[in-house]
Amino acid sequence: MAVRLEGILETALYADDLEAAEAFYGDVLGLRKVTAVPGRHVFFRCGAGMLLIFDARQTEKPVSGGSLPVPAHGAHGPGHVCFRMQARALDDMVDLLKKAGVEVEADFFWANGARSIYFRDPAGNSLECAEAALWNIE
Repeated sequence: MAVRLEGILETALYADDLEAAEAFYGDVLGLRKVTAVPGRHVFFRCGAGMLLIFDARQTEKPVSGGSLPVPAHGAHGPGHVCFRMQARALDDMVDLLKKAGVEVEADFFWANGARSIYFRDPAGNSLECAEAALWNIE
């Protein structure tokens, strides 16, 4: 099977003031808030995808034991983007990355059964490929 990126599943941005970000994206732009953790993040539905707003100071911290193995990302330069792919194409993407000398930092299944793989671009941005089922999107 040929490797084919199908679109962007989620996009992450960073803000020091999450309350202001929540007001702007929710009240001004009219995006529907899906979840929030005060002081860490606020997530919005944006069309068929998700917009994730993080406090960069929190996402720079390594994950604690027992947490999902999502690599630290973002901060003051590098960002994160998730590309939507069919589940059956993820193995092909892993093979393609390995052949290109790109390290896969994480390859796992979320609690809902959706699979994600994480790797980085040459600039250090955290990239992800995942099934749309990650966000219950068809």
